[in-house]
Amino acid sequence: MQLENSFTVTAPPERVFAYLLDVNKVVGCVPGAELTEVVDDTTFKGKVKIKVGPITVAYSGTARITGRDDSGHSATLEAEGRETTGQGSARAKALMAVTADGDGSIVRITTDYTVAGRVAQFGRGVMEDVSRRIVNEMASCIKANVEGANRPATPAAGSAGRQEEPPQQVTAPPINAVSLFFQVLWTGIRRALGGRPT
Repeated sequence: MQLENSFTVTAPPERVFAYLLDVNKVVGCVPGAELTEVVDDTTFKGKVKIKVGPITVAYSGTARITGRDDSGHSATLEAEGRETTGQGSARAKALMAVTADGDGSIVRITTDYTVAGRVAQFGRGVMEDVSRRIVNEMASCIKANVEGANRPATPAAGSAGRQEEPPQQVTAPPINAVSLFFQVLWTGIRRALGGRPT
């Protein structure tokens, strides 16, 4: 399955691209994700937990930056993981590219992924909806952090002359499983009736 997503950021491409390659920051923007080990500059280990309705699936796996073009502001990331309490697995390959857009940038992420196990029972349509929701949460978090770095630091309260405080790092909120379940259910009903999901 393939998922395409794009979003704009009010910051130059080089700054946005540098942020996307900072795994410690990006992991905080992925709902349910946790970085467990930095093997080297291009290899990372972590965990991610996804919950839809009554099912919670946790994966443990490895991600690698397999391609990187600093001048073109693009990179390829490959990841694979297995369920921590089941026989399921997941594999993904993502291509991200940052291009200039006026005074800011456009980030385009194309992801090819396959899943096996309990999650696969939801079918392609539901998997696309869940994945898009997670990517949208991640994009909003990245956008907030990169644009927040553009704003001047705020003076510490009651500390005239002291060092200013840097902007706080935004992290992704946990995915609301109930809300996500009903959104997916409604999307399925709309498709069954021949309508487009909203």
